[in-house]
Amino acid sequence: MSHLTLSSRLASNGVNKIVRILIYSDFLLISAFGFLSPIFAIFLTDQLVGGSIQVAGFATTAYWLVKSIVQIPAARYIDSRRGERDDFWLLIAGSTLMSVIPFLYLLARVPWHIYVLQAVLGIGAAIAFPGWFAIFTRHMDKFKEGFEWSLHSVAIGLGISGTAALGGVLADLFGFATVFILVGLASTLGTVVLFLIRNEILHSDRTSTMWQEWDKLNGKKKLMDKPGPAAPPAL
Repeated sequence: MSHLTLSSRLASNGVNKIVRILIYSDFLLISAFGFLSPIFAIFLTDQLVGGSIQVAGFATTAYWLVKSIVQIPAARYIDSRRGERDDFWLLIAGSTLMSVIPFLYLLARVPWHIYVLQAVLGIGAAIAFPGWFAIFTRHMDKFKEGFEWSLHSVAIGLGISGTAALGGVLADLFGFATVFILVGLASTLGTVVLFLIRNEILHSDRTSTMWQEWDKLNGKKKLMDKPGPAAPPAL
């Protein structure tokens, strides 16, 4: 199915542009890393000096631990700021960081190189995902929330199922370097696609009524946080 055919079908189902582009982006970015699913542990054991199955385990831990530590503060930061500019640019920054890592795998020679790269990948995911979640949640079509979240889930599932199968085949035929380059290019395309909604996101900061509600809520919070008058001295 071509991109245009998929786009027209989603549009015909009433899926708005911002949601469509976010799904396309995640499909490309996350599915790209599916290429690594069947080969990453083999790469670590065969290609690194001192590589082993233990290294693969610690590499996975490095990613998830760093991501878990950084993601909540990143989410609190974007929630504390008015508008979606910060959401969008953190999404771009995180996606870009994630897209660079597959190319850097090619330079890894010893286990600590991989640990550092996995930690940086975790930082990228931690600052990209909250922005993606926030924008997607705000712009879902009313009464189609279940459909659109499911559409995203199915797209990612199908993408990873396809790329995981291809990853092993391509690595066997052309080597690890080819797969890493392919992952980097596909994830970079997933980042570039996000710029198709840049104008809509920046425009929503000025026109959406949701930010009027944000102003009211945060105005009340500021008043509640403001210290009251000092109590009179006791007689």
